Amino acid sequence: MTPVPHGMPGVMFDAVAAGGGGAAALELLARAEHSRRLACAYAVTRTAGELGGAVAGEAGRAWDLLDAATRADPVAAAAVLSHPAAGPALFGLLARLVREREGKTGEETVEGTGHGGPPIRWFTALAAAAAVRAGLPGQVEWPVDGDRVALPSLGRTRFPGARPGDRARLRVTADGRSLLSLTDASGTDTDGPVPVPARGYGGTGRWQGARLLDTLDGGAPLLLDVLDHPYFPNAAPHPADLGAEETRHWETVAREACALLRADLPQAYAELAAGPLLLVPLVSRGPGQVSGSSAEAFGCVALSPPATGTTFAVTLVHETQHNKLAALLHLFDLLEPSGAERFYAPWRPDPRPLLGLFHGAYAHLGVARFWNARRASEPDPALRATAHVLFARWRLAAREATLTVLASNRLTGLGERFAGQMLTALDALCALPVPAAARHRAESAAQAHHTAWRARNGTTLRVPAREG
Repeated sequence: MTPVPHGMPGVMFDAVAAGGGGAAALELLARAEHSRRLACAYAVTRTAGELGGAVAGEAGRAWDLLDAATRADPVAAAAVLSHPAAGPALFGLLARLVREREGKTGEETVEGTGHGGPPIRWFTALAAAAAVRAGLPGQVEWPVDGDRVALPSLGRTRFPGARPGDRARLRVTADGRSLLSLTDASGTDTDGPVPVPARGYGGTGRWQGARLLDTLDGGAPLLLDVLDHPYFPNAAPHPADLGAEETRHWETVAREACALLRADLPQAYAELAAGPLLLVPLVSRGPGQVSGSSAEAFGCVALSPPATGTTFAVTLVHETQHNKLAALLHLFDLLEPSGAERFYAPWRPDPRPLLGLFHGAYAHLGVARFWNARRASEPDPALRATAHVLFARWRLAAREATLTVLASNRLTGLGERFAGQMLTALDALCALPVPAAARHRAESAAQAHHTAWRARNGTTLRVPAREG
């Protein structure tokens, strides 16, 4: 297994900067993210080896299993490393190992039950999932942490009687069947075996996998799944599981959203269809849509249950922009190291660091493009009027933030090029005609937001922006 260097053609870089890029750009970024995670898995193994003891042995066995699964079925193993859960698990584990190495006192580090020392079990579970997908015969064990045992990209099961010191034991038989059991300190199975399906969604009996909401053009699945703690340790509140009625609602709005994007924004739809997309449900804390994404969880969008297909569609566009920029920032340095400066963001109540402002401007460029398309295709007059307002509001906000980014003196040469392409795209959107009433409502909303922000936060760097 050898990570390879990745680059991006200049034409594609500019297309991504302008808010698009299409399927080819998403596929390139996905390949780069896979290589980055493979490099991290190797770094985990090397760093654990420097620590020695039980940690080194466990990490070495996990690496060997991942390597064997990759040799047996490279596509199956890549599906595990490419799953959104793998990024937070590997990079979180590496950070823990580095801290342990820097604070090592010469005593052996032992993982034990999983409650002390770096959680190598995260790496072992990833390798075990790769073995299941590849149908690689053998057996692997790792400590459990609670009563839920997850195999990233495949799902999870519960062992209600799990106790400290218990271990998960996975067996893959010669005919490719996979069975997961709970064992006690003596090595005796105390619960299970639970059959583990080799595909990435669905489930039977005690096994719970992701729900398939829709299949996009080209066969890419749109999946819904709860979070596998601790692979997303800093996630917002989320349900432990989903009922049948809630799942049906997600299916309905997901299909509406995909149909809308396919018709109105084919390039954005092609980006969604470029690979598996995992949706993670969040708990609603009030009215309005809540959503988010993580720089290490490429291909994942977390969001509260959307009320309509349109709400769902614009959220997917918004968070896909974040996914693209986060992955691009893993390839290229667009920003110099930031200081303590905080900036006005026309969509937030709080001052934002430059990276956050850059991300928000790029996401709202996508949102403006979405509402521009909707105002042309929406048949309902009232909803079309709303689309005009939202288009005018977010093109103005994204342009203002992009000007602030450009004026920050914190951009690299590539960053100047990227933000310059953003501004060119926004200038083109700002040149499009909007009904006077809609434009007035958008400008009034922008001014009201800034007035409230100043009352709350005082003054900070803000570059005035005007449409046109």
